[in-house]
Amino acid sequence: MDDNHLNEKFMPMTSISNGDVQIINEDIYCLSVQIVNVIFVGSPKDDKWVLIDAGMPRSAEAIKNTAEKIYAPQKPPAAIILTHGHFDHVGALIELMEYWKAPVYAHIKEMPYLTGQENYPEPDPTVEGGMVAKISSIFPNEGINLDEKVQPLPDDHSVPGLRDWKWVHTPGHSKGHISLFRESDRSLIVGDAFVNVRQDSLYKVITQEKEIAGPPRYLTTDWEAAKESVRLLESLKPAVAITGHGFPVEGKEELEMGLAKLAKEFDSLAKPDHGKYVE
Repeated sequence: MDDNHLNEKFMPMTSISNGDVQIINEDIYCLSVQIVNVIFVGSPKDDKWVLIDAGMPRSAEAIKNTAEKIYAPQKPPAAIILTHGHFDHVGALIELMEYWKAPVYAHIKEMPYLTGQENYPEPDPTVEGGMVAKISSIFPNEGINLDEKVQPLPDDHSVPGLRDWKWVHTPGHSKGHISLFRESDRSLIVGDAFVNVRQDSLYKVITQEKEIAGPPRYLTTDWEAAKESVRLLESLKPAVAITGHGFPVEGKEELEMGLAKLAKEFDSLAKPDHGKYVE
């Protein structure tokens, strides 16, 4: 798939937070691109930084401009790490790869979707949920072909370019979905293993109403694995979580209690009552 093909898949949905950059701490920054988050990890004082995910189609300029504001102009990332390869997380990837010449890493189980071998399972518009779920059949599910430009993450769970971070396999939303965790300050980059806004509700997506919820229903294909992934992430006791969708979340009441409730009551809170991927 070439960059022009990715651009054809532009989705005209935008939240109130589009274009906002949030400073999580001195070395984590979160850019909202329409309805999805792109994360920059690395202090401006350091030599290296890493990009986590690549946003929506046609978002390359916004991502490049944000990087140049945080870091030196034309300073490329040491790596681009993908939590997974759904269209809203790789939309600007090819253009960014060509611009920065940065290596790309993903979980080995995500490779078929990133090397042109397979397409993702089709979205499920019949799944229980709101308007976004009902229109999800228009969302692209095609994989992209990065050939040898994408590499599997190291088996030792280290993260290229990020010395103090570890990747955690959190399947369910996709087979090779990962999250990233730094134990020193318990910072968690979630991807879509859970989110902080109900992704099936158009109103909540637009307004970014905070609510710790399970992975987006219309693209999640393995609900048992998704439940175990949420339980694993809850066991890490994160102090701050940057999710793929919604505002970053922290604190006892919002994050600790909200994530514990989701882990405990996953089947009733996250798993839909019906849908083609629901057993």
